[in-house]
Amino acid sequence: MTVKDLAGTFSISGSNQDETNEITYKGILTLKVDENNRINAHWLINNTQAQKGKGFFKDNILVINFNYKGDDKETYKGVAVYRCISKDVLDGFWSEKHGDPLYLGTEYCLRIESTERLN
Repeated sequence: MTVKDLAGTFSISGSNQDETNEITYKGILTLKVDENNRINAHWLINNTQAQKGKGFFKDNILVINFNYKGDDKETYKGVAVYRCISKDVLDGFWSEKHGDPLYLGTEYCLRIESTERLN
């Protein structure tokens, strides 16, 4: 798999950085590859919160540094790491600078119009 295989749009479901580990949000993740073979990412969480990030890909691992403006107008930053199961399925975890350091958030991504099937 190459970084260019990851370009596209994914449906996501995830859990926040807390002890519940329950699905707390859904959304869309769009990945684009720039001229330097780096990833530009854009999330739309629960149809309301936009997040953006930049990252890189190696050995089927995708790492994205992201940021977004919270409801309080503060900028929040973090990192998301995805194991690329296939070009259509990403399984990840993430952490924010101001999140609970005892926990990681999780995120599962399935390419929209994928030929993969969920078990």
